[in-house]
Amino acid sequence: MLIGASYWMFENGLEGKKPIFEAIKEAKKLGFDSIELCIASNGVLTDKTTKEECKAIVAEAKRVGIKISSVASGESWGKSPTADDAKVRKEIIEFTKKALQVTKWLGTDAYLFVPGAVDVFFLPDAEVIPYDVCYKRAVDAVKKLVPTAEKLGVTVAIENVWNKFLLSPLEMRDFIDSFESKRVGAYFDIGNVLLTGFPEQWIKILGKRIKRVHIKDFKKSFGTAEGFVGLLEGNVDFVAVKKALEAIGYKGYVTAEMIPYSPGRPEKTAKTMKKIFK
Repeated sequence: MLIGASYWMFENGLEGKKPIFEAIKEAKKLGFDSIELCIASNGVLTDKTTKEECKAIVAEAKRVGIKISSVASGESWGKSPTADDAKVRKEIIEFTKKALQVTKWLGTDAYLFVPGAVDVFFLPDAEVIPYDVCYKRAVDAVKKLVPTAEKLGVTVAIENVWNKFLLSPLEMRDFIDSFESKRVGAYFDIGNVLLTGFPEQWIKILGKRIKRVHIKDFKKSFGTAEGFVGLLEGNVDFVAVKKALEAIGYKGYVTAEMIPYSPGRPEKTAKTMKKIFK
């Protein structure tokens, strides 16, 4: 497996302000094999980023000697594919189609997609969508993305997040399978699932559907976002996780998504990732 760093874990990364070339160099210096870039409507990488700009990023990554593992986005939190407002739903689909093209230009084949939310835990004023309505709208959203994903050869990788939606591995499995497309898969986050389940069980059930993996740790005694702690400081059984990934034949990228940034955290994360996966 190849250890990677999320662009978001570097200083000013979560705000989309850190120059990509700097992030690439920092990730390489820390000993990561890859970096996951992140796209938003504002920042250094957006849906308006050009093919030529992407070529320059790819060339720099090659020069430095690091791979671009995937592209992630949190755009769906503020513009949800399951929002009551049809205009908002249309806007996020159009954004995502363009983001899939940027992903292709960056030479990778996986795009992290949040398909909607029943509730957004970090946005107190966010609307609450009934679960069944959320499910139907999420299906509609992914269906609209499939033709673009298949044409480009980029997988819409659906992540398990704290959205009170797709709460079991069985439901996630069936949701993915319902599209009957090789370009719809899972972006599995081992830390996000720990509050309600066991990552090794999810890995076994999702199997080959898993296209990318996010690495975090979580201390269950907190029960809130404060429970996300440094790697090997929480309750994730990394031995079991690694065995489960090996059992399904996963040899791809395992990307640390340690946010928000704090001084020394990227360095500490790099050392721990090598300890766990190398």
